[in-house]
Amino acid sequence: MAGIASSCLTLSSTSKFRTSWLDFGTHPARNIPGKTNSWRKLGIRAEVSYVNSEEAKKLVETEGYVVVDVRDRTQYERAHIKSCHHVPLFIENKDNDLGTIIKRTVHNNFSGLFFGLPFTKPNPEFVEAVKSQFSPESKLLLVCQEGLRSTAAANKLEQAGFQNIACITSGLQSVKPGTFDSEGSTELQNAGKAGLITIQGKISAVLGTVLICAYLFITFFPDQAEKLFQLAPAS
Repeated sequence: MAGIASSCLTLSSTSKFRTSWLDFGTHPARNIPGKTNSWRKLGIRAEVSYVNSEEAKKLVETEGYVVVDVRDRTQYERAHIKSCHHVPLFIENKDNDLGTIIKRTVHNNFSGLFFGLPFTKPNPEFVEAVKSQFSPESKLLLVCQEGLRSTAAANKLEQAGFQNIACITSGLQSVKPGTFDSEGSTELQNAGKAGLITIQGKISAVLGTVLICAYLFITFFPDQAEKLFQLAPAS
């Protein structure tokens, strides 16, 4: 019908990798008496590809993607893909204000001890560090241990103008031994395991969780904790 342009929605995806984008066509604004119709254009693009480990290997070997490891330093040193670039999304928090010191002490005595996790904070220079090494047109395969940090990193880089980004779904913990040439003291899928959990397994994990919960309860609810101790039967 003349004078009316319909909006166009196009959903496109590659058959090989789960890359997709939405592109909304131009459409007229609502008619207002005495006003000339204005035209608006809305575009939403999602350029991040989520692939499994085998697809990721093909991206590196045949598509020219460069591996960027966004994990913290400790996991990277335990195991990483050979010839990758290390740009951590989180860095060790060495701040010395009172609040940070208390949080770091609690963390190191519990989560750090049982799970070998460093006390970290967001890396404020992450995007700039990637920009200093790669152009926005570079093909980047972002990797982390579980897939969460690489997704967060991909969102930051996409907003910064990077156009060709891929992430491994579920992270390096899903990569089978031998898929990538790696360096370090363990396999890629085990790089997230450290601390007492590696010695005592699930028992340490459960015990560590119980101790952390008990410590936090006593710290933040001392009156309730004292009442519970009073209810405990005397030996």
